[in-house]
Amino acid sequence: MKQTASAVRMSRSVSSEVPLLSDKVHAMKTRFSVLMVGAALVTMSIGAANGAEGDSPSTPAAGTSTEGTPKQQDHALAKSVRHALTKTKGLTSSGITVLAKNGVVTLNGTVPEQGQIALAGNSAQSVAGVTSVKNNVELAEKN
Repeated sequence: MKQTASAVRMSRSVSSEVPLLSDKVHAMKTRFSVLMVGAALVTMSIGAANGAEGDSPSTPAAGTSTEGTPKQQDHALAKSVRHALTKTKGLTSSGITVLAKNGVVTLNGTVPEQGQIALAGNSAQSVAGVTSVKNNVELAEKN
């Protein structure tokens, strides 16, 4: 078979591109591997910085966490108190706001009946992690 000059040129250019593509694929695989190793190292160092020792994360009981920043602890405690208020029978908690700071819980807002004021304070005091309750809840005005 007789090859033309253009066919020879084309076969040379194609054959010279194949190693280039192979080199590019190899370089991409190498970069990907380096990135994966880097990501694994970052993940391990973050886990070590957070005190993890390969254990699965555990969720402490609501309001009893001693981990996290004070702000996170306050937020978790307020959330636990709000949950307790919503579960308290005979208490309309929709008008009550809850603030927590270093174990001290402040209740603000209104309730429709006088007896619910004490009920809200007692419910908040029963939550683990609460050291004291400032009960500023008032009787709602009837229209």
